Amino acid sequence: MIERRSTRGIVVGEVPVGGGAPVSVQSMTNTDTHDVEATLKQISELEHAGCEIVRVGVPDSEAAEALRQIVAGTGLPVIADLHFDWRLAFLVMEHDIAGIRINPGTIAKKERLEEIAGEAARRGIAVRVGINSGSLEQRLAGPERRAEASALATSALEGADLISAQGVTNLKISVKASDVPRTIEAYRLVSEQSDWPLHVGVTEAGTLWSGTIKSAVGIGALLAEGIGDTIRVSLTAAPVEEVRVGRKILAALGLRSAGPDVISCPTCARCEFDVIEMALRVERALEGYQTPLTVAVMGCTVNGPGEAREADVGVAGGKEGGLLFVKGEMVRRIPQENIFDELMAEVQKLMESSGEVEGG
Repeated sequence: MIERRSTRGIVVGEVPVGGGAPVSVQSMTNTDTHDVEATLKQISELEHAGCEIVRVGVPDSEAAEALRQIVAGTGLPVIADLHFDWRLAFLVMEHDIAGIRINPGTIAKKERLEEIAGEAARRGIAVRVGINSGSLEQRLAGPERRAEASALATSALEGADLISAQGVTNLKISVKASDVPRTIEAYRLVSEQSDWPLHVGVTEAGTLWSGTIKSAVGIGALLAEGIGDTIRVSLTAAPVEEVRVGRKILAALGLRSAGPDVISCPTCARCEFDVIEMALRVERALEGYQTPLTVAVMGCTVNGPGEAREADVGVAGGKEGGLLFVKGEMVRRIPQENIFDELMAEVQKLMESSGEVEGG
């Protein structure tokens, strides 16, 4: 079990963050905020994938006004992402939003930040002090304008002090860099010096493939140390992929369930049937289900029977067919052409017994 660092408990909408609450998963819409229908459709897709808090970009007053309908059209807590125009903060706070994200690097005047914080405190709106390496305050930038981890931490802690001094108690911090080592170091520094809950992520992580790897390493390393209360995986991909990756990271660490977990063997010369195709087929079939089950698809006689036996449902396949296991017991031999259907039939029985009858 991972021993999580102790942080203050806050609430974003109705989602608890910090204070020992489960680590929540966030994402951000990439639709045009002015298009309320498209934005609400994407938020619904994110919620279906397991997103618990959603952030929406607010570049202008028209987007701020659209936020009124967006907030009214979803049950997810909506965070307004604000930069440069400090006046937009006051517009969005009139629309029952759950929180705002502000960056001292893009709203630089101290008095403006204080005014925003005072209004957030009055309305009980959550505030994230979100520091990114690409938009660090110039006064803190190092040689060649590089944002060192210590500078990211300093900006975040100073910003949190300024915001909380105006009465904000619903506050969290993020300190994101685009590379894993700086990100980890910055979060460690903040965690050592503050008990505000932390929103963890690697910013501008990259495409679905490379960004997933960087995020899994960076976010996973911090969570394994007990650092982090809510996460956002930043990918150059559809936002729903961010949620799927985020939930898988949490599940891999035993912090949350992400529905069925398919384990499958690495292919080698001992495999006697197409494990790759079968594992992918099973994984696709289980997408959208929430029942926490382990499903094993194994392809050889070395580790196959043992791994399949340890899973809730598993198959150890071979040239002549496969051995089907359910809850540790070998129940029958099945022909190779029937492996998928019979494996999924047993999975379906277990999910129905848990109360889940359909996914997707």
